[in-house]
Amino acid sequence: MSTRVSTLIAVALAAMPAGRAIAQTTDSTAVAPPDTARVVTRPATPPRADKTTYLVPELENAGYRISRGPERFAHRIGFSPAYGQLGANELFAFRINYSPNTWLGYEASLGHNPADGLHALLHTFNVIVRKPLPGRFQPYGTLGYGMLTVYPGQALNADAVTKNALTYGGGMEIYIRDDVAVRGELRGASVIGQELNQTSAVVYEYREYTIGFAFYRNLGN
Repeated sequence: MSTRVSTLIAVALAAMPAGRAIAQTTDSTAVAPPDTARVVTRPATPPRADKTTYLVPELENAGYRISRGPERFAHRIGFSPAYGQLGANELFAFRINYSPNTWLGYEASLGHNPADGLHALLHTFNVIVRKPLPGRFQPYGTLGYGMLTVYPGQALNADAVTKNALTYGGGMEIYIRDDVAVRGELRGASVIGQELNQTSAVVYEYREYTIGFAFYRNLGN
């Protein structure tokens, strides 16, 4: 064998380990195949069907907390259904009020007083005065004027009779939230009438007891 052939064979044998090392390096740097795992996407949560619509939107997340300051009584309107008694008979009442500031309110009230032989309507306009206290219990006083209309039953051949009435008393509101309260009230009603064949006025005294709910909406400052 010649010297040239022997040299070529030696070079080829030396190059083989280097080529294998290059191939291993290339395999190790190859890009790994992408992860084929499924990506689970959760659908958007639909709005709750039982979500409460609050009378005062700012109270949606307030729960049953109440404000401590007197400002919650100012610049608000309210309505209050109630049930109770006027004299010896039951009374159904509905009241609407407005408070221009923290201590004063104006209220219009309509009450129906059914009875066996006749029924009556008592509609009044009252002024409500309060001193705001910290906490849920809020007393108040009320004074007003109105009219009591008595409707005789069908068995009587008589017209309805309307008399002047002065109302006075007080009550207590127990606040569940700033916009909802349980309301109890005691009023006196002085009905100014006239006896048959008499010229002098006669005052008939009645007591009115009611309990119900009060719902409020703030009108802003």
